[in-house]
Amino acid sequence: MTSRRVIPLRWPAVVAVAVVGLVGLVAFTWPFFVTGDVARDHGNDAPWFFAVLLALLAVVCLAEVTAGRLDAKTIAVLGVAAAAGGALRLLSAGTAGLEPMFFVVIVAGRVLGPGVGFVSGSLAVTTGALLTGGVGPWLPFQMICAGGIGLGAGLLPGRAGGRTERWSLAAYALVTGLAFGVLMNLWFWPFLGTNAPSGMGFVPGATVSENLGHYGLFYLATSLGWDVPRGVLNAVLVVVAGPALLRVFRRGARRAAFGAAVAFEPAPGAAVPATARLQGAEDTR
Repeated sequence: MTSRRVIPLRWPAVVAVAVVGLVGLVAFTWPFFVTGDVARDHGNDAPWFFAVLLALLAVVCLAEVTAGRLDAKTIAVLGVAAAAGGALRLLSAGTAGLEPMFFVVIVAGRVLGPGVGFVSGSLAVTTGALLTGGVGPWLPFQMICAGGIGLGAGLLPGRAGGRTERWSLAAYALVTGLAFGVLMNLWFWPFLGTNAPSGMGFVPGATVSENLGHYGLFYLATSLGWDVPRGVLNAVLVVVAGPALLRVFRRGARRAAFGAAVAFEPAPGAAVPATARLQGAEDTR
């Protein structure tokens, strides 16, 4: 079995996802590249601006995943992936960093492709936030991170099936579990001010290397203990339950027959129009 994805990412969706990724990169890393005056005067505007822009771009991505056509099969798959991810998030709500939701997002992205992985990751976080009451300015940042995890899973190389796929997905789950925390802390870290531990806070106008050093210490002291359990849990789930879920998604995708051309044939005994009879006669000459 090859690594061809069930629902390929077409060029309109590539452009839309690339724009979302660029906006997300700027929204996460702006503290390292702005002057002190900009950070003080407009720093609090960044989360809200990002939320509005991400919502608009998410609609574009959702519409372009299937080249502008969301049929019932694609909507059903997205709904199942989002509901499963949201339900798993409801079980833990991030307690002690344990978030098994990403296990479903990674498998969905691997089987169904990067476009569906991106959208299902974003929708799973949104569903979980609505179920747990976790809606706030952090939600757009969680959407871009979870969507990126699903997108990356869909872009992983290698053949489908076997131990190699299972262990590569497990390694990816472990790495992305840590990366999620590294990025998510950036949404609030610049605004801690004097509440940040000494030598770990954002300094407006400081050099990139200085702020990176402060943030590195902040992450190690406050977040690493939460991110390691997240990564380990999802890696274990991929190893233990991953093969079964991969088979379920692949079986469902085969039955849904994504990408199959629709052809209409006359019912047995139905009258054939005269134009069709004439065309058939000409074809046999």
